[in-house]
Amino acid sequence: MDEEELSYYIRAGEIAARVRDYAKQVVKPGMSILELAELVEKKIIELGGKPAFPCNISINHEAAHRTPVIGDKLVLPDGAVVKIDIGVHVEGYIADTAITVSFNPRFEDLVYAVHEALEKALEIVAPGVKFGQVGKVVEEVLKSHGYKPIRNLSGHSLGRYMIHAGESIPNYHDVLSLRRFKPGQAYAIEPFGTNGKGLVKESKHVTIFALWKTGKVKGITSNERKLLDAIKHRFKTLPFTERWLVDVFNGDVGLLRTSIEKLWKRRILLGYPILVEAGNGMVAQFEHTIVVLDKEVIVTTKLK
Repeated sequence: MDEEELSYYIRAGEIAARVRDYAKQVVKPGMSILELAELVEKKIIELGGKPAFPCNISINHEAAHRTPVIGDKLVLPDGAVVKIDIGVHVEGYIADTAITVSFNPRFEDLVYAVHEALEKALEIVAPGVKFGQVGKVVEEVLKSHGYKPIRNLSGHSLGRYMIHAGESIPNYHDVLSLRRFKPGQAYAIEPFGTNGKGLVKESKHVTIFALWKTGKVKGITSNERKLLDAIKHRFKTLPFTERWLVDVFNGDVGLLRTSIEKLWKRRILLGYPILVEAGNGMVAQFEHTIVVLDKEVIVTTKLK
């Protein structure tokens, strides 16, 4: 990683941290998730970044991958536990960060436990440390509070224009996780904790997509081609949502949704289903992005 690449990672992290703190200030019960997502995404752009993926706003037993659709009427309920997952990129170099806000005192300890798990995990990260050691720390901290890690969600390596760059960092003590943190690489450390089963399952609802087939595509309609060209130009391989494409067909939401669905069913697009806790347990999440160098680890999403 050269100095320019590092500067982009650091700039993206600074923006993401400021936006995360802003989101924590403005979120409140009764707020529409559409309003919150639009405020977050607008703030990213105001600060000089671009969204690396749609703002995820996952409620209670949901763990990840909910973003509002066009005209979404869903509001944050009283007593909710709300996960806000924010992605920022600068020239394709990504910062990924998340917080949980609880409007219910019953779940403050769960939120505290997951935050502690993240902080303790960050303390041990260094070049050459096995990914599995992070999972061991996360699991130990959560279990000490009486909670479980979500075993089928993980942290991940980051690449340019790639949210998941091929490596997974477990949130439990996985003895088979032998890969190690390498200098010159960026990673997202992302514990999820729950009072449920410790697993997530896919729901039927998909609100986030990404380009899956990057080569030439044959046999699609002119409208589908127009949409696909817009996706490639605007997002490359980064995740997106229908809200960001409403102008492609001059506000024709029906045509937009039909075109997205057809491209998804042909596996030209990848869909990210909303993930829910398998035992309907409450879920909390915290996340930071790090860059590992030869002699230090920079947490890019912490403000100094």
